[in-house]
Amino acid sequence: DFIDWSGVQCLNQSSTHSLPNALKQGYREDAGLNLESDADEQLLIYIPFNQVIKLHSFAIKGPEDDGPKTVKFFSNKEHMCFSNVNDFPPSDTAELTEENLKGKPVVLKYVKFQNVRSLTIFIEDNQSGSEVTKVQKIALYGSTVETTDMKGLKKIEDH
Repeated sequence: DFIDWSGVQCLNQSSTHSLPNALKQGYREDAGLNLESDADEQLLIYIPFNQVIKLHSFAIKGPEDDGPKTVKFFSNKEHMCFSNVNDFPPSDTAELTEENLKGKPVVLKYVKFQNVRSLTIFIEDNQSGSEVTKVQKIALYGSTVETTDMKGLKKIEDH
């Protein structure tokens, strides 16, 4: 709900199998639609948000053989491309398992994703090492920073 769709980008996506197929609600639930890489197996996805969010986990669904394997997440890094993606340490890295590709969420290093204005997802390779990576669904789980209930926090008294 908090994605700024006008700024979303995906490098190396197939023109006929593009990012909205995997990211947009409604599209991503359709098993016939997916995101596919084009020239090689790598995908670089940039997702800006229209408000600051806290991200705690994600799910990426894909086929057993051509689904993503190594996925790197960068919080608040803009203007990344394939030539500079390895110059920055990722905020978190995940190796997706067969269960993950079926939709089991992966918990992120929560402390690294407290004030996220944008997220860059680098899909480095796929399960089989083939030329084309296929992504059926990308789901991000979190909350907006504004919804933190400050009244629920107890004050620590000095004794």
